[in-house]
Amino acid sequence: MSTESGTSSTQNPGQVTTVDPIELSEILQTQSILLVQVTSAEVFAQAHIPGAVLVTPAELVSGIPPATGKLPDRDRLVSLFDRIGYSTDKDIIVYDDEGGGWAGRFGWTLDCIGHRDWRYLDGGLHAWAASELELAAGGEQTVAPTDNSSLEIDQKPIAEIPDVLAAIEDGSGVVLDVRSKEEHIGLKQASARVGHIPTAVNYDWLLMKDPQNHQILMPNLQSTLTGIGVDGSKPIITHCQTHHRSGLSYMVGRIFGYDIRAYHGSWSEWGNREDTPITNPSDSSGG
Repeated sequence: MSTESGTSSTQNPGQVTTVDPIELSEILQTQSILLVQVTSAEVFAQAHIPGAVLVTPAELVSGIPPATGKLPDRDRLVSLFDRIGYSTDKDIIVYDDEGGGWAGRFGWTLDCIGHRDWRYLDGGLHAWAASELELAAGGEQTVAPTDNSSLEIDQKPIAEIPDVLAAIEDGSGVVLDVRSKEEHIGLKQASARVGHIPTAVNYDWLLMKDPQNHQILMPNLQSTLTGIGVDGSKPIITHCQTHHRSGLSYMVGRIFGYDIRAYHGSWSEWGNREDTPITNPSDSSGG
């Protein structure tokens, strides 16, 4: 995917790029990479790119209510990265079966352990299959485990409530809410409170990928985001309900070279508290 020039960020060193299926097929013939498929085990057993390792979505989230999508603790991350054979010198390409949400979530997790150079197979499993390239079946994986006991968490890609409050109170940042419009304006409820973070810009994550072209990233996406005020001129904090859908928007920001963080508590945390400010257009009383 070709992208327009973005605003580089000293906050986010490293580079995130995309590859298409033909490029990946050539890479696999000549290079040793860590190829990661983020899907359910059932999907992996049905179809995966030969040589890929499986990461399930549940391995990428804490699972602790109410903010179930927060980053898992360090011990769980060490176990995950040991299991898939990760090491700091690995060249990593990630993909999923939904157009980038879970792939981006894994990429954010890589950023959270300081591995900021990685690539995304644009369109993932759908685009690979549409290119009529080889697919494997079965759940067997032959991976040599590694030792990541020295792994440390880098806080730079992570936004917490005080970071979001600072961004909206002084206007120093842009909050990008990639939930549906119905969630954003308070017509659909998934937490105790409905509405959105004050000043947040809404752009549904589904609009970032092309369902007519195997879920690849939409053409001219950078220009579209610029048109709604998400242009990289200010730091960006993105969120959804559980930081799954915002895995895609985070990855898009990284591809464009923006200074972007993910509020991993997302609306499941914000909307289940009583002390966080909320804008709720659907509430005629203004509450």
